[in-house]
Amino acid sequence: MNGNGPGTRSKRDFAPALALVGLLLLPFLFLGLFHQTPHSPVHDREAAVEQVLPLPAVPDLPATGEDTVILSQLAADDAQARNAAVGFAAAGPGKATPFSFRGSSADRARARDCLALAGMAEAGGGDGDQRAVMQVILNRVRHPAFAKTVCGVVFEGSQRPTGCQFSFTCDGSLARRYSDAAWRAARARADEMLAGAIDATVGNATHFHANYVYPWWSDKLDKVAQVGPHIFFRWRGFWGTRNALSARYGGGEPDPLRLQETALTVATANPLPTLMQGGEAVRSITTEMVNQTTEGGDATPSSPGAGIHFVLVSSSDAPAALVDKARSLCGSEGYCRVQGWSDASNIPAKLPLTEEARRSVRFSFVSASANAAEAIFFDCRTFPAPDVGTCLPTRP
Repeated sequence: MNGNGPGTRSKRDFAPALALVGLLLLPFLFLGLFHQTPHSPVHDREAAVEQVLPLPAVPDLPATGEDTVILSQLAADDAQARNAAVGFAAAGPGKATPFSFRGSSADRARARDCLALAGMAEAGGGDGDQRAVMQVILNRVRHPAFAKTVCGVVFEGSQRPTGCQFSFTCDGSLARRYSDAAWRAARARADEMLAGAIDATVGNATHFHANYVYPWWSDKLDKVAQVGPHIFFRWRGFWGTRNALSARYGGGEPDPLRLQETALTVATANPLPTLMQGGEAVRSITTEMVNQTTEGGDATPSSPGAGIHFVLVSSSDAPAALVDKARSLCGSEGYCRVQGWSDASNIPAKLPLTEEARRSVRFSFVSASANAAEAIFFDCRTFPAPDVGTCLPTRP
């Protein structure tokens, strides 16, 4: 019997079937070799890039610098004009992601109180203003450039002279007291933010400053939103994207009371010239010195009392608290005036006030006398809708 007999079949007879089986198995072979995980092609490309390319260095901005107190490079009016002239970045603020809290009940209470305190101190009592500031803080907690806890972010740098990230932690404002109602409202907002609420207005912003200052880093960031008097920014490039907010929060909140105690100690040893700092004015001219100063002599600081007091104020100061401090500066005897500027470079060295000094004044208080009641005025661009006094007339 030869090989071509009916009991055997030629290999050529099986060739079509073998080819068909090979074609059917080929896709599965490729799946096994190249798709061992269910990731999409886009995800695989991103993962490959992350494995090959190192992360860029964090830019040298307030997050990493030693001296981070916001100091304006321009006078207040010029700063407002410059800020208004800068358009919002086309990319927008980005899409905020809910904060994922992981920690103990003690961590939650500490994070809530630090978030609420920063909201009140930096943004006043407005709902939208506080939420915007809180969103920035929670963005920073998840950003590699900042501390990894809520309280750590809020008090970051306050252990260094003039190194605080939020000025209220190093200018003496920590001594300020808030009403129970203010605390309840701010804590409720903080609880909501920690539970995942977001402020889409500011998105992925990690920086902000008031519209009447222009710090050196302002033009190095993308302007993405404005809420009240505050302008919000995010980094350009990778560090300004949502992917940069990748740090995982795991609790471990430091004790805010200890942080406050340290910050107040540092602020006392390195005082910044604000009305909230120890009740002292930047420059005082007592009644006895007015004639001498008007004639051109420079005044030297004196103890509070009757006379004229020049002070540095901030939009984060509560108007009613400013009035209380002004009254304490003036005492109860003799004519007394307190005037405040938001830029230390605008504070006059002597009387009479120049026209430029008059245009840039942000707060004015005249004590009560036998002939008139107290006169209280605020620049309502800096202090929107003050709960005491009236608005200063707008000067051209």
